[in-house]
Amino acid sequence: MAPPHPALRLRPRLSGRPDQGALGGFSARELAFIRLSLAGLLVSPLLLLQPFPALPPAFWGWVLAAVPLEILAMLLYMKAIRDYPLSLTLPYLAFTPVFVILVGYLLLGERVSGQGLLGILLVVAGAWLLNFDEADGNNWRSWLEPLRAILRHPGSLLMLVVAFIYSFTAVTGKGAMQYMEPGLFGPFYFVLVGLALLPLLGLKARSTLCRIRRQLWPVLLTAGLMALMLVTHFLALQQVETAYMIAVKRTSLLFGILYGAWIFRETGLGHHLLAGTVMVAGVALIVLG
Repeated sequence: MAPPHPALRLRPRLSGRPDQGALGGFSARELAFIRLSLAGLLVSPLLLLQPFPALPPAFWGWVLAAVPLEILAMLLYMKAIRDYPLSLTLPYLAFTPVFVILVGYLLLGERVSGQGLLGILLVVAGAWLLNFDEADGNNWRSWLEPLRAILRHPGSLLMLVVAFIYSFTAVTGKGAMQYMEPGLFGPFYFVLVGLALLPLLGLKARSTLCRIRRQLWPVLLTAGLMALMLVTHFLALQQVETAYMIAVKRTSLLFGILYGAWIFRETGLGHHLLAGTVMVAGVALIVLG
């Protein structure tokens, strides 16, 4: 078996470590509560500024399909970035448009364009580059090891599952927005997801609120940035083509790699940035094609 990736040797798990930052003591469920429920609370006043349209049953069907997937994806996402290196988790979100195009091909018979196929190959190539040290250049049989390593690295695998789930929420969200403008749907959807998440805190709700009070400013900053992301995300949808917005948004994985090296001292910044850039280029080819 190939040795573990250097970044995993540096930081195999972060639970309880001081370099996790101000919110390091929160569980994945609690972090999801901060990012979804509290962010939903912050954007809820926006619902009072716009009239609600008449909503047919089809709208609620799309929403009911999306909400549990959104919560599951956020729980897995928070666990991945909380416990494992950012450089080996965030880049795998680039697989979301790959899964979207593959699901469309397998289930709907949609054709994959040449540009889309090239984009898929670039995303896969970027994933290979992230783990290139797993391969032995003198042994061609080991050249697939960088891709197999994704299945061995828990954080990478978790984020790959998140990307797969988001490929479905992308479809359900698009279906729901047939009946509601993006500027209204964004706040409404987050408020709904935030409320649906509350029961998951269960008996720990009181202790969670106590910890939030002790870390109030970092919590408010996190929830506020999430709320700002939500508002700007759906404003962007109203201003530009969705494909352009997604292509720009996925550059966030490059910032994640930089933060991992800067804040958590993750190694291999050069080749991680190269791999991330290749993956972002692949995403751009897919969504712009």
